[in-house]
Amino acid sequence: MSSTIQKQVQEQVKIAMRARDKKRLAALRLISADFKKVEVDERIELTDQRILAILDKMTRQRRDSLSQFKEVGRDDLVEQEQLELDVINEFMPDQLDSAELEALIDEAVAETGAESMRDMGKVMGRLKNHVQGRVDMGVVGTLVKSRLN
Repeated sequence: MSSTIQKQVQEQVKIAMRARDKKRLAALRLISADFKKVEVDERIELTDQRILAILDKMTRQRRDSLSQFKEVGRDDLVEQEQLELDVINEFMPDQLDSAELEALIDEAVAETGAESMRDMGKVMGRLKNHVQGRVDMGVVGTLVKSRLN
């Protein structure tokens, strides 16, 4: 286990077990299970970069579920999803503000020489490593599109 984030999650599992915090422990075990699933399925040892991608996906899933549960008035499930989202966010890096994101987009556009929408893939590829887990990639895509149009 070479990932520092993975080690942090395991440490938090131990702390939650000692504190008998069943809800937090369940959320942490969900995170660990997702890590283990990817390790087993892909036969790899996870890096922090890959773990951020997993956590980012988990965050998107929780946000989607939250909005759906709110629509149908399932407050019990809203509470559970929010708890899981909060626990996942503990292991995510600090979020980028709009000025930092704009600067990274400008830098990526300049580095790739992007001039039109045909170059969007290059820009997104360059940005992904820098912003993964720090901002919603959907937002990044929208900003890059508007920048290239």
